[in-house]
Amino acid sequence: MEVINGGVTAAKGFKANGLYCGIKKPAVDDPSIKHKNDIGLLVCDVPCATAAVYTQNKVKGAPILVTKKNLEATGGMAKAVIVNSKNANTCNADGEEKAEKMCQLAAGALGIRPEEVVVASTGVIGQVLPIEPIENCIDELAAGVDESKNEAFATAIMTTDTVKKEYAVQFEAGGVRCTVGGCAKGSGMIHPNMATTLNFITTDTAIRPALLQKALSEIVKVTYNCLTIDGDTSTNDMVALLSSGLAGNKTIETEDAAYAAFKAALYEVMMHLTRMLAKDGEGATKLIEVTCSGAPDLDTAITVAKEIAGSTLLKCAIFGKDANWGRILCAIGYAPAEFDIEKVSVSLQSEFGCVTVCENGSGVAFSEEEAAKVLQSDEIEILTDLHQGTASAKAWGCDLTYDYVKINGDYRT
Repeated sequence: MEVINGGVTAAKGFKANGLYCGIKKPAVDDPSIKHKNDIGLLVCDVPCATAAVYTQNKVKGAPILVTKKNLEATGGMAKAVIVNSKNANTCNADGEEKAEKMCQLAAGALGIRPEEVVVASTGVIGQVLPIEPIENCIDELAAGVDESKNEAFATAIMTTDTVKKEYAVQFEAGGVRCTVGGCAKGSGMIHPNMATTLNFITTDTAIRPALLQKALSEIVKVTYNCLTIDGDTSTNDMVALLSSGLAGNKTIETEDAAYAAFKAALYEVMMHLTRMLAKDGEGATKLIEVTCSGAPDLDTAITVAKEIAGSTLLKCAIFGKDANWGRILCAIGYAPAEFDIEKVSVSLQSEFGCVTVCENGSGVAFSEEEAAKVLQSDEIEILTDLHQGTASAKAWGCDLTYDYVKINGDYRT
């Protein structure tokens, strides 16, 4: 497997673009200032088998409802994705009408059917989405799609993100070179359950649609659903995986070696995007990666890892570079899973070393100086071993800082 450039347009057949159309005008609209892109378009040369996973929040954004309806109408096929930032188009009386209009605009500019368009939105909830800025730029947006515009698309979906998030790999399936690439956005309102994160992944691997959905759903469980920033599950979360099938490989019809290779590549892309999302949490200064090993089964490992990564008190301790391991054991203790706490061990690790702080469910003597040195890193690993099986899982999060409160205290302004 080889890491390559190109993000969401790395796979054969995909083109993209992103522009600023003015969905949310700044308080002072100085024409000399270049604004961040707020509308993006992803297009494929051929109809794509499309798999998707959506937020589990009972309140769902209008784009989620329209995308579900479109994919049902086409039997899970799509040719384009249109997405805006700055406005979530959620909890609005005209939300579905606006989401459908976005599909119609994209379809008209591309010469395809509205049902072949996946639509997504991200931004402030409860504010009416102005459609006029999108109408005014759609022709320019569609005319400018290109294989080289992956970054323009990746920046168009950003909200409070401080960096774009892209990743792509190539691998072999049945002796043929195939590609998986993608991009993601999300910085706050992120908590497991396809928890605001939007994720768009493309591949040129020819694969049966049912297996495409199976691979996506299984990998979401151990990547995006193991991500937590602040404990809030968004209304607009979505991951869409589009397959052009243009790589030239023999169509993957069963869970054979080629399927395993595809699934490994998909995991690689989604895992790295998950890490990027965690590291760019609102106000974050440190990435937290939790590994729970020695679990009796995968679900137990995931549950324990997620509880640790989601502990508010632990997040604060990591921000303060405080090896307060009791907060880790506390989080393990309230995890809704069955295991013997008296067998658990915990270590803190980074590029500056590794310090064991707990064995057999109890604290052990360790150097506070060495622990503080480990916690100086901007990437902290928390290693938990239940010593009760062979299953393992990871979860990702970040520290909780003063800046998180500042960002969310005046988010709408």
